[in-house]
Amino acid sequence: MATRYPDAKRSTTFQEGLEYQDFIADVLRREIGIVITNYSSKKYQFNVGENRQGIEIKLDNRILETGNVSIEVGEKSKKELVDYTPSGILRNDNSWLYIQGNYKIAFIFSVKMLRLLYNSGKYAIDELPTIRRFLMKIEDAKKYAAKVLYEDVLEKHRLLRSCPT
Repeated sequence: MATRYPDAKRSTTFQEGLEYQDFIADVLRREIGIVITNYSSKKYQFNVGENRQGIEIKLDNRILETGNVSIEVGEKSKKELVDYTPSGILRNDNSWLYIQGNYKIAFIFSVKMLRLLYNSGKYAIDELPTIRRFLMKIEDAKKYAAKVLYEDVLEKHRLLRSCPT
C-alpha cells in the first residue's frame, strides 16, 4: 500500500487523509453511533471498498477557502497516465455514503444523490493532474447532504487530533 501520493505537493498528504479518516470514524461513532471497520489490505479495498460499512471518507482542506466541495469521480496513480480510473462516487464498490470535509465542516452525502447531481450536468467537471472531480458550492452541498457536521460538533473531538503521534 502506498505511503504517499507520487505527484502530491506535500509528502504528508496521504497520512493527513488517513488521520482525517480516523478522526471522522471516531466522530461518527460518538455522534451518530456508526462504527467503521476499515480495510487495510489492497485486496479488500479494491474488491470490497474502503470499509465494511460502505462509507467513503475524503479530506478537503480547502472547502471554506474556495467555497466549493470537491467530489471525486476519477483518479490516476501518476499524472503521466492518459486515462482516469473511476473513483470516489463512481467507483464500483460497496460505498453508499460519501463524507467530504475537514476539521471545521463535514458533509455526509448519499452516493446515489451525488451520482444524480454528477449526471445532471449542473456542475462543471474539473481535472487536476491526478484527480477528476466536480465542484459544488457549499450552499448546494448543505442542501443535498444527508447531514452536515459543523465545527461545534467536530471541535468536541479536537483533543483526539492533538495527541502526540
